[in-house]
Amino acid sequence: QVRLVESGGGSVQPGGSLTLSCATSGSLFDIYDMGWYRQAPGKERELVAMSTDGGDTNYAESVKGRFTISRDSARGSVVLHMNNLRPEDTAVYFCYGDLLGDYGTYRRRADYWGQGTQVTVIS
Repeated sequence: QVRLVESGGGSVQPGGSLTLSCATSGSLFDIYDMGWYRQAPGKERELVAMSTDGGDTNYAESVKGRFTISRDSARGSVVLHMNNLRPEDTAVYFCYGDLLGDYGTYRRRADYWGQGTQVTVIS
């Protein structure tokens, strides 16, 4: 079964930096889009950054110039570098993948999510 496994996150002061990493496990046949979403308490989940199959990167307006997404398709991993963090960046961050899993007798394309990792920005 294909899974997304996140690492990184934690607590940092405003202006600080954190790096989130996400790796795939299981039998993966192909990767389309991979990226990061976040969800703050009482708010809906929102897109933070996406690395598309076509090679494009998309960012939420609120993180442009501060966050950078990069991916290694050969390894099935994606990294989010977060700089100049603000209190409003506090949220649970979820890795996302539009992936084609190889299940032996069949392949299944689906949206996959990591378990989430907490990022807290506080003075």
